Amino acid sequence: MARLVRHDATGPRKLEEDDIDSEKGNVAICQCGLAETYPFCDGTHRTTRDERADELYVYETDEDDVRARRVVEDVVCSDE
Repeated sequence: MARLVRHDATGPRKLEEDDIDSEKGNVAICQCGLAETYPFCDGTHRTTRDERADELYVYETDEDDVRARRVVEDVVCSDE
């Protein structure tokens, strides 16, 4: 499986003491790229559990702020 994720950040994120979960004592970093709290994990990765290994996915948010997933065949980049 693969997914396309848009990242707008251009620099590093410095972790602060208040980034540590006081109950768990840890910091979870997002690896799926879908977290609303990126770069921190918010559990959104659970929505990817049923992705198939042979498909490419795009996750998009519509005008009503509803996130949807769709399968795409290919990604085409343009120099225009």
